Amino acid sequence: PSRGRFPLLDRVEYPSDLRNLSTEQLKQVADELRAETVDTVSTTGGHLGASLGVVELTVALHAVFDTPDDRVIWDVGHQAYPHKILTGRRDRIRTLRQPGGLSGFTRRSESEYDPFGAAHSSTSISAGLGMAVAHHLRAEEDPSYRERNVIAVIGDGSISAGMAYEAMNNAAVAGPGAERLIVILNDNEMSIAPPVGSMSNYLSRLMSSRQFMGLRDLAGKFVKKLPDRLERTAKRAEEYARGMITGGTLFEELGFYYVGPVDGHDMSQLVPILRNLRDTDKGPILLHVITEKGHGYKPAEAAGDKYHAVAKFNVVTGEQKKAPPGPPSWTNVFSRELMSRAATDDRIVAVTAAMPSGTGLDKFAKQFPDRFFDVGIAEQHAVTFAAGMATEGLRPFCAIYSTFLQRAYDQVVHDVVLQGLPVRFAIDRAGLVGADGATHAGSFDLAYLGCLPGMTIMAPSDELELLHMTATAAEFDEGPIALRYPRGNGLGLELPASGSVIEIGKGRIVREMGAQSGREKGGIAILSLGPRLTEVLKAADQLAARGLPPTVADARFAKPLDTALIDQLARNHAVLITVEEGSEGGFGALVAHYLARTGLLDHVRLRTMTLPDRFIDHNTQFEQYNTAELNAPHIVHTALAALGVS
Repeated sequence: PSRGRFPLLDRVEYPSDLRNLSTEQLKQVADELRAETVDTVSTTGGHLGASLGVVELTVALHAVFDTPDDRVIWDVGHQAYPHKILTGRRDRIRTLRQPGGLSGFTRRSESEYDPFGAAHSSTSISAGLGMAVAHHLRAEEDPSYRERNVIAVIGDGSISAGMAYEAMNNAAVAGPGAERLIVILNDNEMSIAPPVGSMSNYLSRLMSSRQFMGLRDLAGKFVKKLPDRLERTAKRAEEYARGMITGGTLFEELGFYYVGPVDGHDMSQLVPILRNLRDTDKGPILLHVITEKGHGYKPAEAAGDKYHAVAKFNVVTGEQKKAPPGPPSWTNVFSRELMSRAATDDRIVAVTAAMPSGTGLDKFAKQFPDRFFDVGIAEQHAVTFAAGMATEGLRPFCAIYSTFLQRAYDQVVHDVVLQGLPVRFAIDRAGLVGADGATHAGSFDLAYLGCLPGMTIMAPSDELELLHMTATAAEFDEGPIALRYPRGNGLGLELPASGSVIEIGKGRIVREMGAQSGREKGGIAILSLGPRLTEVLKAADQLAARGLPPTVADARFAKPLDTALIDQLARNHAVLITVEEGSEGGFGALVAHYLARTGLLDHVRLRTMTLPDRFIDHNTQFEQYNTAELNAPHIVHTALAALGVS
C-alpha cells in the first residue's frame, strides 16, 4: 500500500540494493523504513518500539555486510520488522502476525535472511558462535569456501541472562572460528555506559580502525618479549585503560575486543565502524550501540513503554484501538487475589523474570515494593531464588509464562521439587496464545511438570476457580504447587471479595448424565481440565440434543488426580473423554496410566483430547483451537465416534 510514497525504499528489494548507496542516501532509506514500519504496525499490531530503535542499525548492517552469506542474528527477533522489509518481504509485511502471514519473529523457514529462528531471548551469541566455528571448519576443509562474518544483535535486557555470558565465556576459547564473531549490544534502556558524545564516537571509530588494531597487535608482540609477569601487567594496563574510557572492561575480561559506545541512530558513525569490524579478524568483538526504543516516532518516544507491544493504532495520533470493555483478564484476577492475600500475610513475596506487567505483578510491586523482585531475563535464577526464600519460611509466588518456564526446567526439578520446597508457580499464558504463535504457546507445562514426583498442578476452568486456586496456593506449604491459566479474558463471572481454599486433589461434577436414548447403554463422561470446560459444556448441549446427555466433570487438578472421581466416571460410563489445553503426555496420559494400573481401562473406552503433536502457527486463539480440534464440534465428534454413532 505504501509503494510510491518512499522513493529510495521502493528501490530496495533486497539488501544488495543498499550497497551502492551513499551514507546520506542510507539515512533517507532509514527515515523511509521507519515510516513504513510505523504504518505497517498500525494495521497489524505488534512489537513496535524495539523495531523503531534498530532502524538505522538494520540499514547499516545490511549495507555493510554481505547478507545472507554473512549471518545476522536478531536476539528474540521481535525487533526484526525493518529487517523483514529490507529482505524481500515488504510486499507481505502487512500480513505480519496475521493468519497465514509473516511471523512476528525471525524464522528460518520464512527467509534465507533469517539464519536462526528466535522468540525467546539470549540465544543469539551461542548460535552465532556455533555458526562462526562451523564456517571456519568448512573453510579448513574447502579452501574455496569463504569464511563468513556472524553478527549477533542482542539487547541490554537479553544480555542479563546467564546463557549470554556462558556463550561469551566460551567464545574466548572456541578457537580461530570465533575471530569472525561480532556481538552488537543494543543498549536502549539500562544506561550501562556513559552518555554518548563526540569523544566516545571518535574513540570508537579509532579503536575499530585497522591502524589502532595494528598498533595494538604490534604492542602485543612487543610485550610478549617481556618476562611473563610484565607481559600480563602490560596487557591488563592496556585493557583497563580502554575500559576506564569506554566501560568495556567486563567484556574484555570475557575475551572480547570492546568497541563503543556509539550512537545507534547516527549512520555516519555506524557505517564506518561496521566496515572496520567487517574487515578485521581480531575477534570476537563486542560493539556497544546506544539506541532509543521507539526512536523517531513521537507517540512512542513519549510513552512509558516506548510502544513495546501495541494494538492497531492511529499513525497520526498514536492512539491505540481499544477492545470493547469486557470481563477482567485471567492475569488481573490472579493479581487481585495475590495482593489480597499479601495484605494479610507478609510472608508472601512475588518473583518474575522481566515480565512484571505481563504477569500482573506490576500492581503488586506498587503496593508491596519490598516484597517484589524482578530478576531480569533470568528464569533459572528466578526459580532458585524463590526456592531459597522458601527454605526460610517465605511464601514465594514465581510468576512466569509457561513458554518461559521451560528455560528453568532443571531448577524446577533439582532446586524445588527434589527438595519439596513450597514454591508457588503462577504459570501465565498456558495453552495457545494467538498472534505470538508457537514460540510463545504454553503447550508443554502439564507434560513437563506432571512427571515430577510431589508436584501439585491446578488448572482453573474460569476466573472464579482461579481466584480460589490462587488462595489455595497461598496457603499450601506442603511442597511445590503450580496453577496454570490462559491468555485473555475470563467469562465475566461475579467474583467474591476474596477466594476460598479448595481441597487439594478434588475435582467436581458439573453436570450429571441424563436419561439416554438409543442403543448405547453406558453413556458418555467428559473430564475437562482447565478453560476447555466452556467448549465441553457446549458439546454437552449438542450431545443432549441427540439424546445423549453426558456427565461433565471439572478435574481441577492434573496432579494429584481425583482418583475417586475417575473411578466413578470409568465404572459408570461406556466412554470417558479427557480434554485439556496441553500437549500429548499431559493430563490425559496421567489418567490413562491410572486406569491402566487399576484395570479400569478394561471397562471403559478412553479417549484423550490434547493439542496435536505439531506446532500450531499464529492465528486467533479460537481458530488455533479449531486447528487443534479442541472446540465443541470436535468433542462431539470424538464422543459419537467412541460410541460408534454416525
